[in-house]
Amino acid sequence: MYTDTEGIIFRQTKTVNGRRMLLLFSLKYGKISAGTGITERGRGKSALAMRPFTYGRYELFKNRDSYNINGGEVLRSYYGIGEDVDKYMACSYALEFTEKLLPEEQPAPAVFHLLSEFFSVMEQRRRSFGTLVVAYQVKALAACGHMPMIETCVLCGKQEPAALFDIREGGIVCGGCAEKYPSNNSNVSLIYEVNFGIVDILRYFLRHPLAAFEKLALNPPLEKQLRAMIKDYAEYHLELGPLKSESFLPE
Repeated sequence: MYTDTEGIIFRQTKTVNGRRMLLLFSLKYGKISAGTGITERGRGKSALAMRPFTYGRYELFKNRDSYNINGGEVLRSYYGIGEDVDKYMACSYALEFTEKLLPEEQPAPAVFHLLSEFFSVMEQRRRSFGTLVVAYQVKALAACGHMPMIETCVLCGKQEPAALFDIREGGIVCGGCAEKYPSNNSNVSLIYEVNFGIVDILRYFLRHPLAAFEKLALNPPLEKQLRAMIKDYAEYHLELGPLKSESFLPE
């Protein structure tokens, strides 16, 4: 069956006889693996659509067990991402996070459009790239139905001020419930004190589009803590594991 879909390339690997396997985030089919004889070093419009951070339309041949990309065209290149090394690294991390977050062959249009929006905003951003990455991760988790509970206590369900963020339980813990925690908790590394308005920041991220964060820059210690919380949460509940591109982000 011949078909087409909008898509964003996650990554590609060389195979035999000059062919490549691409991991494509398609709007129509979700995350799919597809073979192709097209390389990004060619001069045609299809070659341009094989490059990183490109939003394209791809012509596919789909059979029962596999996909093949027969052609493509660029819809948007996000050229500005490649002009700044730190920006490129931040986007690489967000791309890998998204790849690991998504299951195979399950359409995720909300995440697809969110990733496109992230690239658009990042292309124009001049500093504090990590802040936008954290905001994107929070919104991507929510779009996939994996957002931790931050509106009510995960233990008692009350709308009380948060005292802790418990990775294992999957959300905030109110002061009353926090008092019941043993002082020698063996999983203390998965429990974070809620300070610096962290919960309010998470709520703000969820309630506003990424474009609203154009001038928002978290201070480095707060950004680092939020990134650690998201990492621990994703590893514990989604088994994402360490990301290769994590080392690209600034400390």
